Amino acid sequence: MEIQLKKGLLDAYVLALLRKGDTYGYKLLQDVSSVIEVSESTLYPVLRRLEMQGCLNLYQLEHNGRLRKYYRLTGDGIMRLEEYKRHLTDVKHIIDLIFERGVSI
Repeated sequence: MEIQLKKGLLDAYVLALLRKGDTYGYKLLQDVSSVIEVSESTLYPVLRRLEMQGCLNLYQLEHNGRLRKYYRLTGDGIMRLEEYKRHLTDVKHIIDLIFERGVSI
């Protein structure tokens, strides 16, 4: 899959998962990996970037004697997710038109 498209889909999916509720990094990795092939070395920089952009907040809670980092979607993250949703809906519409006209990618 083309890198920029995958990056946008990955960002959108992470934000969509967090819209359902706060979660920790490893759980996000498992959930994302079930749909998009991704490694820790790909996902964690995405989480850091989204945090730096104000889309996520990070906090820590103790779990089994260790601190676990949790991610929470912010208001800016919700707005970004809505932008992705509009953009990807437009892209889906264009792809549908291409296939309806008998042109394959």
